[in-house]
Amino acid sequence: MSDDEQRRAVRILGRVQGVGFRWWAWQTAQELGVRGTVRNAPDGSVEVRMAGPGEALDRFLEALRSGPPAARVERVQDASLPDGELPASFEIVR
Repeated sequence: MSDDEQRRAVRILGRVQGVGFRWWAWQTAQELGVRGTVRNAPDGSVEVRMAGPGEALDRFLEALRSGPPAARVERVQDASLPDGELPASFEIVR
């Protein structure tokens, strides 16, 4: 992790599964240069673990608050992410 890299863990709640949210998050992360993972959680939410420059994470988080057109984001829970392994790119975890 570089000195200017930040890390966050985010849970997105609402109508976020079955609407292309993971693919959309992957594409958005690629555009912003964010690395990490996105996955569907058993409770119907989507979990995102991300790392990158603070400005890129802020922009990604703002995008996650809206999601893709078919999604209905009701709430986003944002927390810091402790040190640990994240992929060098952004990946969809199944």
